[in-house]
Amino acid sequence: MKPVIDIHDIKKTYHIGEIDVHALRGVDLSVEAGDFIAIMGASGSGKSTLMNLIGCLDEPTSGKYFLDGTDVSALTKNEYADIRNQKIGFVFQGFNLLSRTSALENVELPLFYDRTHRFKNPLKTAQEALERVGLGDRIEHVPNQLSGGQQQRVAIARALVNEPSILLADEPTGNLDSRTSVEVMSVFQELNEQGITIILVTHESDIAKYTRRIVEMRDGRIRNDVPVKKRFVAQDELKMMKEEDECCN
Repeated sequence: MKPVIDIHDIKKTYHIGEIDVHALRGVDLSVEAGDFIAIMGASGSGKSTLMNLIGCLDEPTSGKYFLDGTDVSALTKNEYADIRNQKIGFVFQGFNLLSRTSALENVELPLFYDRTHRFKNPLKTAQEALERVGLGDRIEHVPNQLSGGQQQRVAIARALVNEPSILLADEPTGNLDSRTSVEVMSVFQELNEQGITIILVTHESDIAKYTRRIVEMRDGRIRNDVPVKKRFVAQDELKMMKEEDECCN
């Protein structure tokens, strides 16, 4: 079985004036379908650059990147955009929702850019994505009528609507309180149990422990790539929080 992501000796150099900044210095990474990975590292470690390359938002200076068996390094700009829209779903720290648009319309939006015409009923597809993240009863609500956790669920549904091979989440709990962060990680764990491959960038070690594997970066290289020991289970954490609340009240 081919890995969904297969990266060989990827390097990325930015030219800033007369200075060369080596953001990635030869990265090898293989991700199997259904994996759940946290990429961690200090500012400047290369984790965001790696995420952008995996998400086809940027191109490597050298090296090979195979996404679902396709050599991404050899694609034209239009092909790059197509594979990004078809294969990858993005979840961001700031939600990036349209403020005057309903949850349903926010989730439906990516389907307007689908040139494959795979989705015959975009409205129904968007509604099903919202139901998948537990928001079937909030489809007509606009973002300011939703909590932070619910807004992030809308963002996750929007990322899922194209049925991507990979879900990329960039600091998805960065703007959320502790309980809401666990609720969002519960959604990610449920989706991962359904077979969705998830790669999450985070600086929070507690959040990383909800994933299956931690990739640590430093100075543009992967320094550690290890399975998570004593993995947190979000549903168990939420149950404990609820019991503590009931006890205190």
